[in-house]
Amino acid sequence: MAGHLSAGRRWAALAVLAASLLVVVMDMTILNVALPEMAAALSPTAAQQLWIVDIYSLVLAGLLVTMSTLGDRWGRKRMLLTGFAVFGGASLLVLAAESAPVVIAVRALLGVGGAMIMPATLSMIRSLFTDPAERAKALGIWAAVASLGAAVGPIVGGLLLEHFSWHAAFLLNVPLMAAAVLVSLFLLPEARNPRPGRWDALATALSIAGMTALVWGIKRIAKEGPADALALAALAAGLALLVWFVLRCLHSDSPLLRVRLFTVPSFTAGTLAALFTMLAMGSALLLAAQWFQLVQGWSPLQAGIGLLPMAVAATVVSPLAPVLAQRIGARTVLVGGLALSGLGFAALALAPAPLTYAPVAIFLTLLGAGMGSLAIASAIIMSGTPAEHAGSAAAIEETSYELGAVLGVAVLGSAASALYRAELPASDLAAAGLGPQGVGAAQESLGGALHVLADLGPAGAAAAFQAQEAFTHGLTLVGGIGAAIMLVSVVVVFALTPKDLDVTKGH
Repeated sequence: MAGHLSAGRRWAALAVLAASLLVVVMDMTILNVALPEMAAALSPTAAQQLWIVDIYSLVLAGLLVTMSTLGDRWGRKRMLLTGFAVFGGASLLVLAAESAPVVIAVRALLGVGGAMIMPATLSMIRSLFTDPAERAKALGIWAAVASLGAAVGPIVGGLLLEHFSWHAAFLLNVPLMAAAVLVSLFLLPEARNPRPGRWDALATALSIAGMTALVWGIKRIAKEGPADALALAALAAGLALLVWFVLRCLHSDSPLLRVRLFTVPSFTAGTLAALFTMLAMGSALLLAAQWFQLVQGWSPLQAGIGLLPMAVAATVVSPLAPVLAQRIGARTVLVGGLALSGLGFAALALAPAPLTYAPVAIFLTLLGAGMGSLAIASAIIMSGTPAEHAGSAAAIEETSYELGAVLGVAVLGSAASALYRAELPASDLAAAGLGPQGVGAAQESLGGALHVLADLGPAGAAAAFQAQEAFTHGLTLVGGIGAAIMLVSVVVVFALTPKDLDVTKGH
């Protein structure tokens, strides 16, 4: 049914899907800007503040496989509409949020809605665009919108916070989700797997518990270090549950997730390209946004604008990637995009001291251009997947994005934090006039250091400059690690992707 729609209706449907994805992705980054004001208004404990940040990705990662498979069976349009309603309804509930636990509950509900929406947008594109060439262009637009949302979020958040309270960062979703429901009811066709098979309740529980434990363990290691016993136990439990889940899927006639899709080398290449890119990018963007504000002294709105080169480059390159792939080959574009991102990280790592905005802008521009390769990665993943298994493919791709981002913050963020603490020894902070508690706060984060050193006169100013320098060195270190990660991705993806792969032809 979906494949027989007029061209105008197909592209209009894509606009709705892209707009809904934009809102969900923006919501991830708006919180980074709104968090300081939320903390001042709600006075959450340190643990509660971490849960406000983490609960969204924990719920999202845990439910991606289940929600996408449910969409294949129940109907992808129905799942998408339900996701819109849950996301909008949860955003409206923020009006009743007068304490941190309520905000945590709202963020959890947003994660449920996001898990319904994100893979459904991909699988709906697979159903709407049966022509592989058209589908490749549509996925290029999808990838561009995803990149745009990540960079636009802080700008929108900064604008809202200049004029309204932190509630506005949530309430913005309500009218947008209401409009998405109304338009989708009339515009989107229903699509589902015609042969869904039986529902595997145990596999569902294994996927939810395994992904949640894995992501939580990685996040905890990023905060507590690799020797934390609880984090290691969570990682071990998560991996064990996921191995059990994979084995169960491999031996099932109607698996919850089509794990055998990984037997296709090009599918694996597309998935790894997404994972590697997000792994390198996640922490670098977070650190860059903080560098703008805490080292350069920019406002949240200025910091959001500072990130725009990435969004502009990604928005321009992503729709062009399928056209380039037709001319020079999908493998060349995919690997070339990863190499461009690697060059961006290298530009950041090799920037002369003191670090200025110019090399950071070059880094962001090359990273955004390189992210155009993710449009080809999506096309490879979805084009090589039968329409009835689109939900599984979408879940795998979205999970690779989510895992990559979490791993990036854990691995690269931890490396930057370790260097920051090493270059800001307790003896120097004590000499500046800080007590043990102040030393701990200063070594925990640059924001904490600037706060506790603010009133200590010239000695405090000198220590604050030392902290800013340490943070900057951490950012350039992440550039070096990111360049190495992207180099590995170039080699692996080149080896896995067939030379003659054409994403404009296929299933």
